[in-house]
Amino acid sequence: MTTHWISAERVFDGVNLLSEQVVKITDGHVVALASLRDTAPHLITHHYTGILMPGFFDIQVNGGGGVLLNTSPNPAALETIATAHRRFGTVAIMPTVISDEPDVLEAAVSAVMNAQKDIGIMGIHIEGPHISLARRGTHAKSAIRPLDDATFAQVKQLRDHDIPTLITLAPEACTSEQITTLRDMGCIVSIGHTDATAAQTQDALAAGATGFTHLFNAMSQMQSRAPGVTGAAITSTAWCGIIADGIHVDPMMLTLAIRARPAENRMILVSDAMPTVGGPPQFDLYGQAIHLKDGRLINANGDLAGAHLTMLDALNNLVSYGVELSEALRMCRHNPAQFLGLWGDMQLIGRKVSDLINLDHDLNLIHREIGLSKE
Repeated sequence: MTTHWISAERVFDGVNLLSEQVVKITDGHVVALASLRDTAPHLITHHYTGILMPGFFDIQVNGGGGVLLNTSPNPAALETIATAHRRFGTVAIMPTVISDEPDVLEAAVSAVMNAQKDIGIMGIHIEGPHISLARRGTHAKSAIRPLDDATFAQVKQLRDHDIPTLITLAPEACTSEQITTLRDMGCIVSIGHTDATAAQTQDALAAGATGFTHLFNAMSQMQSRAPGVTGAAITSTAWCGIIADGIHVDPMMLTLAIRARPAENRMILVSDAMPTVGGPPQFDLYGQAIHLKDGRLINANGDLAGAHLTMLDALNNLVSYGVELSEALRMCRHNPAQFLGLWGDMQLIGRKVSDLINLDHDLNLIHREIGLSKE
């Protein structure tokens, strides 16, 4: 058994931001926290300035490192995507396959089931194709269809192997009974890409949906006499993913939504990242060129097609909007893990040391991997 003690000015334990802490690491895993003043100085092998914390958990990652999951649904692509995001402090991801033909979903499911678990592949996010045509965004029109047996078969295969599974669908593309069946299978159901009414949305929540995919985007909007999906989401106690790039959602609306939630810690930062994160500034989506322009990923029509965003940038943006740092940090790790029921991934204790990161006082990433010996 090998034990190391490392200290830091501040440590984020998954819930709270603590000052002057010492982290005990045994056989490469965090096993305890203690106050720096109560720890013998000779035990400490390294001291970190800034914040020591678990790396980010991103539940909506379409691609990275020049690779899009839909066009390369294989284990090697997953490793490339995960590695690209790890460079920016994200150590756990839900690779996301968007609306496509059944064979693409089947291949993506197979890839996740065969992925090397130590690279941070936590499960899979199936975003579509069971969504609204009116709110499909850049999802391929030809792929969109009602929830069917083919998708149920893939979800069953994943859940039979205890693989965390998140599915985004529109209430108008399925029945309440189907949502309940997915929930009973252990699948997490998120409402998104939908033109549903507030009443339809509440019915879906009652049936077993527990989240919303990229709040404000690709959903019916909030109006004075028609709350839509957006209003139903904000006033619910369900989990809401949100893209904090300053493009998909105006910062004022983002902070308004956070303040208006009736329950704490129900907001989740997501990147909705595309291959340009850690890769070249363009890629193909459904055979159409998508390119990066002024921070936006747009198609030939100028429509948004995912995001060029890391969780680290999203965190910095949130804090610059006035969100309290501890709350913003929870949105990057604790909240997504709790949403998916991954209780062991919510906090620092139990984490592999290779999944710890160090941020400086300005929330820049200093160390991607934490050392255990004196420098």
